[in-house]
Amino acid sequence: MYLAAALGVAAAADNPFIGGWALTIPGGGAGWLGVEEENGQLKANLLWGGGSVLPVASATVEDGKLIVTRNHNVQWKDANNVTVKTNLPETITATLDGDAMKLTIRTPRGNGQEDEVKEFTGQKVPPMPPTPDLKKVKFGKAIQLFNGKDLTGWRLTDPNAINGWSVKDGLLVNDNIHEEGQPHKNYGNLRTDEEFEDFNIKVNVRVGKGENSGVYLRGIYEVQMVDSYGKPPDPHNMGAVYSRIKPTEAAEKPAGEWQTLDITFVDRHVTVILNGKKIIDNQPVLGCTGGALWSDVTRPGPIYLQGDHTSIEYGKIVLRPVVKNG
Repeated sequence: MYLAAALGVAAAADNPFIGGWALTIPGGGAGWLGVEEENGQLKANLLWGGGSVLPVASATVEDGKLIVTRNHNVQWKDANNVTVKTNLPETITATLDGDAMKLTIRTPRGNGQEDEVKEFTGQKVPPMPPTPDLKKVKFGKAIQLFNGKDLTGWRLTDPNAINGWSVKDGLLVNDNIHEEGQPHKNYGNLRTDEEFEDFNIKVNVRVGKGENSGVYLRGIYEVQMVDSYGKPPDPHNMGAVYSRIKPTEAAEKPAGEWQTLDITFVDRHVTVILNGKKIIDNQPVLGCTGGALWSDVTRPGPIYLQGDHTSIEYGKIVLRPVVKNG
């Protein structure tokens, strides 16, 4: 049984915390909490802003509250100016009001300091729609998202970030340049002005040695673009839905070669064809991935290209929206 089926079946009637929760974490970032019951024990996975979906140390329900703990690295300087490092439990406590969740995170600071306490919110993720029959899906007229001339129709997700994006020789290029010994530069991610719901998108990309980018669907689901040639399938490799769905086979090309992706997103299910090989076949995506613009899985969103990691080159980017019946 898919985890998607486990998140929201009969067990939820006995434990209202079971299921997927779209989080708006302190500072406004996107997160996700998935709670399930396995062999009578609660288990939970957490996405906290960036990075991967990871299992928590523990999950329990006490006095009507969900209590989740995860390990937290703490360090400070002692009286002799020596750095002390340790792991202390960070605690998230959640209460429910219908499908809304109120949460508090308590983060230890160590060295006798008071814990840092912050509040944030969550919302129940709607049940996963049935697997769509892609043979019956109708797609509209192709939209050239990148015109090959300039950045018309695109803007940074963070207007305060450094814009490394430009058009060179008909390619959409991100120059993410860092000078050794100099402070880290905050390069920006690039998004479409227009937002989309369900669609097929075809992307040409050239990933150089050690490069790392991503194509975000609806601004919240990252299909990974990375130099992973020669590695076994992994949910962090080329064509994966980052940390959520592992490709069924390794179909990436060596660094520096042009690669093609054919991605279909319908009813929160994704199909990825990498270099002519279907590596993800109509699989459900339970929630947002690291770096999402928001956590709400019901709203349309832009296509966005990750530019804050490394340089990258994109060629044609063509989208066909799904035509809804009626």
